[in-house]
Amino acid sequence: MSYTVAFLGLGSMGLAMATNLLKAGYQLTVYNRTASKADELQAQGATVATTPAEAVQDADFVFTMVTDDAALQEICTGPNGILPAMKPGAIHASCSTVAPDTNRRLADAHTAHGSHLLATPVFGKPDVAAAGKLWLASAGADAAAREKTRPLLEALGQGVHDFGDDPGAASVVKLCGNFMLGAAIEAMAEAFTLAQKSGLDRQQVYEFFTSTIFNTPIYKSYGKLVAERHYQPVGAPPAIIRKDMRLVLDESRAQTAPMPFANIIHDNLSTTVAKNEQVDWAGFAERAAENAGL
Repeated sequence: MSYTVAFLGLGSMGLAMATNLLKAGYQLTVYNRTASKADELQAQGATVATTPAEAVQDADFVFTMVTDDAALQEICTGPNGILPAMKPGAIHASCSTVAPDTNRRLADAHTAHGSHLLATPVFGKPDVAAAGKLWLASAGADAAAREKTRPLLEALGQGVHDFGDDPGAASVVKLCGNFMLGAAIEAMAEAFTLAQKSGLDRQQVYEFFTSTIFNTPIYKSYGKLVAERHYQPVGAPPAIIRKDMRLVLDESRAQTAPMPFANIIHDNLSTTVAKNEQVDWAGFAERAAENAGL
């Protein structure tokens, strides 16, 4: 069966994901607030809509990848939002990193409308998205809708993991994952700083650990930035991940689950944002070096 797909939100992640759906052969309509970001996709055959409602009116599947909860709420229920315009039975794959309750509230609105919301947050930088190697968490709608959406999600990544009927569950997984990434970066920042202060070469220490007991993609990729203290290119800006850490802390307080490390990461990201550093979010690792006088 040939499906029509709408993709809304063409930042660095959204553009890469939409491109892969187009390459997979889906008929694609796209929308972005800054219309010029759709030029590349239009040249490859995508249709460009002028409003969110126009983008989704004929779509079987709708993907959104926007900055935060407010942007997602606006694109769903604001003026010319997608929700009133979606076809009955259409499925909205909500890929943004938002609070669990945001996806739950929007899922209820979709149900009332006769459509579905499937929370599908992703893990991976823009280059990983471009390569179609994201990891995706999926939750919400019902089992039939999740199964129907799976081929499209598989066009975006190397694995889709199902977390059941609660759309908030996938959001919790995303927040936990971003916290774990932040904790790994903080751990490496402190460890490499201690090594350097003790007279060792940061790069040599990085190479030792990432070829032995920490031989994993995350320690290799983010560890390289931390070891070199060079935080380019920018995969995600510090302000975006600071927002994610705030969501982590909000959820931890709601669940009475203390997360002291999350506070440290959030504070270090806050300093990075305040300094207006144009670096990848892993640049908050510099706080450990600065505090040690390096």
